[in-house]
Amino acid sequence: MAFVSRKDNFVQIKIVYYGPAMSGKTSNLEYIYKKFPGRIRSDMVSIRTHGDRTIFFDFAPFEVGSVLGFDVRAQLYTVPGQVRYNATRKLVLKGVDGVVFVADSRVARREKNFSALKNLHENLKDEKKSIFEIPLVLQYNKRDMTDVPLMPTELMEKELNSRLKVPSFGASVVTGENIIPSLKKIIAETIVSLQKALKE
Repeated sequence: MAFVSRKDNFVQIKIVYYGPAMSGKTSNLEYIYKKFPGRIRSDMVSIRTHGDRTIFFDFAPFEVGSVLGFDVRAQLYTVPGQVRYNATRKLVLKGVDGVVFVADSRVARREKNFSALKNLHENLKDEKKSIFEIPLVLQYNKRDMTDVPLMPTELMEKELNSRLKVPSFGASVVTGENIIPSLKKIIAETIVSLQKALKE
């Protein structure tokens, strides 16, 4: 559940970028960090593990306004993609309000996408949250690559999103395609969910 400060009149939401190793989670946040320096409220903190990273920073969302009179702030996080860092993934997911699942469009990474999505489902259950209820956006990254076979977005949609039925985007961190729309969508979905929770 989001953090609400009645004293300072703001609500803070936590967005986590999740997915298999090397799918572009960190690159998403680095792109956002460079694209909107005026909206960054903190340094980008990078915690290195062997061959992977967890990074996070505070972000002031755009075109949001207030939620029930509260200003909105967002914390953006990535999780390490490698399986052996599952304990870190679980730790980062604590208190999560919304998730961007970054899938890798390369044919060779197909099974890794399945495994990571299943892992997200299981780790959310440990947090008493449902992958079918939490605000979630799927991002099919690396659509710009031309030197390796890519899965058609229609196939990725069928395999990863046929049951979830959540918003999805074909994307490229290299070109910037749909990186910001993915972010805007997960913030919008999270705020709708937050408004319902605050009213209750």
